[in-house]
Amino acid sequence: MSRVLVTGGAGFVGSHLCEALVARGDEVICVDNFCTGLRDNIVDLESSPLFSFRLADVSKGVPLEEPVDAVVHLACPASPPDYLAMPLETLAVTSRGTEAALESANRWNARFLLASTSEVYGEPLVHPQSEQYWGNVHCTGPRSVYDEGKRFAEALTMAYRRVHAVNTGIVRIFNTYGPRMRPEDGRVVSNFVAQALKGEPLTVYGDGSQTRSFCYVEDLVAGLVRMLDSDESGPINLGNPIERTVAELAELVISITGSTSTIVHNPLPVDDPSRRRPDITLATTLLQWEPTVGLEDGLERCAKWTRQRLDLMPLQSAFLSSTQVD
Repeated sequence: MSRVLVTGGAGFVGSHLCEALVARGDEVICVDNFCTGLRDNIVDLESSPLFSFRLADVSKGVPLEEPVDAVVHLACPASPPDYLAMPLETLAVTSRGTEAALESANRWNARFLLASTSEVYGEPLVHPQSEQYWGNVHCTGPRSVYDEGKRFAEALTMAYRRVHAVNTGIVRIFNTYGPRMRPEDGRVVSNFVAQALKGEPLTVYGDGSQTRSFCYVEDLVAGLVRMLDSDESGPINLGNPIERTVAELAELVISITGSTSTIVHNPLPVDDPSRRRPDITLATTLLQWEPTVGLEDGLERCAKWTRQRLDLMPLQSAFLSSTQVD
């Protein structure tokens, strides 16, 4: 059994990772400030003796005084509406937060795993994207707070590996979806599923010809665990190599949910990438990992969870209103 610190552990991906680690017998210390994470995501874990939670902003330091065997740094707003609304906080957690997490790993001689992103490839001039591609990022654009923040986090991670011999690993996560994505998250799958279930028009940006590769969260977490247990330094892409257009995704969500929603088109956001697809050769050869959940199956699971979540939201709002103090 090992002890693992997970920053951002109450988030979408982080909570699923915490569950997977606890399920196999690891002791997990989850750190989150609920910037985008939710207490609901970890409520079932809090009854486990293997799980503990600490409320903290890791950009101001990691609250850790006991030794750990591994540090997984997931803390960071990950959806465009979130990091565009919190640009300084995003830069803080990808810089100072990454350094604090690396210092913890260095102090305890622990394995360190950085959750980076496919956004480091920017608007790619190479397709599909392999880890050898250096990317094409607009370094002063509005999305740069996330893109460049993660690129800096990768550089800092490699510097700690070279200077302090920290056992580091970097994964680049491509579009991930599944239960616990907030309906108002702003990412394309959560947007489409929530809109379809509400009977609202699905908002497609541009003509919908832009592509993404969608990986179910259960598959992603399996890849994270494989990387954590290895000594690979990376970076290694984790994602589903099956490419779909956004327009195809919209039609599929409408079909799966049985919705009567229509599709409307809005202008493309600034620097929205036109194509995105991972080359996962390194993941399959070095980690013996590849995704297994098909998009249709994953969307059905995601829609089931979101429907339950939307049904609960009016009850939660009523409860909050009844408990407010003037």
